[in-house]
Amino acid sequence: MNQEHHKPAAASVDTAAYVASLMTIDKSTLPADGGGRFNRLIFARSPYLLQHAENPVAWYEWGPAPFDRARSENLPILLSIGYATCHWCHVMAHESFEDAEVAALLNRHFVCIKVDREERPDIDDFYMAVSQTLTGSGGWPLNIFMTPDKRPFMAITYIPKRGRSGMSGLMELLANIAALWRQRPEMIEKNCQGIMEALESARERQGHESTPDITAVTEQSLQTLKKMYDPENGGFGNAPKFPMPIYLSWLIGQGETAPHPTPLPEGEGALQMALHTLRKMRSGGIWDHLGGGLHRYSVDSTWLAPHFEKMLYDQAMLARVTTEAFLATEDPFYRSMTEEIFSFVERELLSTDGAFCSALDADSEGIEGRFYLWDKREIDECLGPDAGLFCRYHAATEEGNFEGQTILTAPVALDEFCRSHRLNPEGTGEMLERCRTKLLERREQRIRPLRDDKIITSWNGLMIGTLATAGVVCSKPEQIASAARAASFILRSLRRADGRLLRSYLNGASDVPAFLEDYAFLAGGLLDLYEATLDQSWLNEARELAAEMLRLFRDPDSGEFTLTGHDAEQMPARVSSDHDGVTPSALARTAHLLYRLAWIDDRPELLESASKALNGISGEIRHNPLGHLGALQVLTLLESEPVTATVTGATNTPEAFALNAALHKHAIKNLIIRCEKTPSPLSLLLCMSGTCYPAVHTEDELNLLLK
Repeated sequence: MNQEHHKPAAASVDTAAYVASLMTIDKSTLPADGGGRFNRLIFARSPYLLQHAENPVAWYEWGPAPFDRARSENLPILLSIGYATCHWCHVMAHESFEDAEVAALLNRHFVCIKVDREERPDIDDFYMAVSQTLTGSGGWPLNIFMTPDKRPFMAITYIPKRGRSGMSGLMELLANIAALWRQRPEMIEKNCQGIMEALESARERQGHESTPDITAVTEQSLQTLKKMYDPENGGFGNAPKFPMPIYLSWLIGQGETAPHPTPLPEGEGALQMALHTLRKMRSGGIWDHLGGGLHRYSVDSTWLAPHFEKMLYDQAMLARVTTEAFLATEDPFYRSMTEEIFSFVERELLSTDGAFCSALDADSEGIEGRFYLWDKREIDECLGPDAGLFCRYHAATEEGNFEGQTILTAPVALDEFCRSHRLNPEGTGEMLERCRTKLLERREQRIRPLRDDKIITSWNGLMIGTLATAGVVCSKPEQIASAARAASFILRSLRRADGRLLRSYLNGASDVPAFLEDYAFLAGGLLDLYEATLDQSWLNEARELAAEMLRLFRDPDSGEFTLTGHDAEQMPARVSSDHDGVTPSALARTAHLLYRLAWIDDRPELLESASKALNGISGEIRHNPLGHLGALQVLTLLESEPVTATVTGATNTPEAFALNAALHKHAIKNLIIRCEKTPSPLSLLLCMSGTCYPAVHTEDELNLLLK
């Protein structure tokens, strides 16, 4: 590649426009290596890979070609894994991968591969396990040095080009590895063997433990969360502080479900911890007070300064938690949080096809958070006489609260603010909303962060399920319709002719087969859509996906599930036993899906399949329960029978929707909904604990029964 004509992505102020321009280039005339201006990544679909298409590094996409070359030329491989909205990936790219000196060293001594972790979670899972085995930690960018047969011998995350503070930089490291590869191949081989043995040993330890004591592990989890809980600021642990919606959902499930229309007293009960955390996040800078939704995490312990990227899965999971909080308390504060998240998602992440895009970048114009920060002068100019009150409420000052600028917050609740300033709450609230609308319109004129337009099957499954559930709980048919549009697109556009589900879509479906999480999250979302609409077609689609999932991912001997299909590319070893992370555990979601279908369709063999799906992580559930709260929930369900609601008669009527909405508003734990198509009038039969109650026909009758 001719490095003299290289133009780095960093030279473009508008990353979104830059990536869009690369997508529209006619690539039919380009040579296979990309030519003088580009490397091979110019042919990629992923926005993350396209961001590196003008690097002087001779990148390859993952596939046979780089491994063939590494074998034939006896070269080590640098595998670099990241994603489009990853801030430190951008930093390392600008410092090193756009640098001609670094590129010369890499191109001479290594074969270099770039992977988008969102397209290939299997690759990321395996090599992240390697990083954690070697260093005790991981993160992105994840850089792996490995042999041509894909065995790793070193892992690093971000590293500057030159060493500082006594630490080696990338240039020194690359030179040392290149020399070691040539002069001490036996040391490389010893490292590879040691890593593979450590991974296998960890896997064997995990797989030889009995089912944990559910009651004991539940109590242990609750006590651990209480110790980690920050009673002043909400959340768990210190900085950086993540929203942890899986923790919050589990705590709400442990807490009381009786209505609490007024704020709960201070305390550290399970429900109180979750509710206090939600309120603190909603008042902090991690929440986007103009556009709705939340950022990735807070770099401090008070939720003030976020890492500014916005991910689809975070929105989906937190909106489900706020819906659960509304059900548990009947407090409209949490319903409004849900609706503001959906408003953001529909406005900024909705694709023209009706499905949902992956993320918004943290950076714009090369600076993290620039799109979201404010100078008080600009607020004053935009809002005029309303600026003073707005700035007091949203804590905007001349000095700012973040590097001389202001991240908007709302440290005091509106009613309390109005009491202290002797203001009318209704009028003040309306004025503040008008101001926020004006500032949002002003913000929309700025250069926007890159939107990663990939439509990922599993993440869409999460959002489909959340929209459907919140739509029926809050009687919002438009939210259910949005979920249905996204589901229809995925089922239509992300399946091969043979029915095999695919991982992602961007200007066409990828050829990467879907993973276990894609099947489990999507099928679970379709069951939520069925329960919200009582439309059997969504149930039938979920059944088909579950049957495919059993065929493609279940070990016929042990009954355990693999995260990658039997028909897909396999990594050098099976390492990931799966756990709740930034997204839920695929194994837990698989088990929950099978549990629901077992009771809907009266198929007890699926209960056994659900139990076996969790066998491989029994030891982990005992030793690290906070990493497996989803699995713990399913194990708890497997020990009891659900509440079943059987709906008969016409289910596609306003009366049926009202009856179904009333059922969902009662927050019945472990509810299973069945439908029986009959010509009889609409009715609902509720059964629990071995007792079936008289059928009801209206919302009022159901409410009376459930009292």
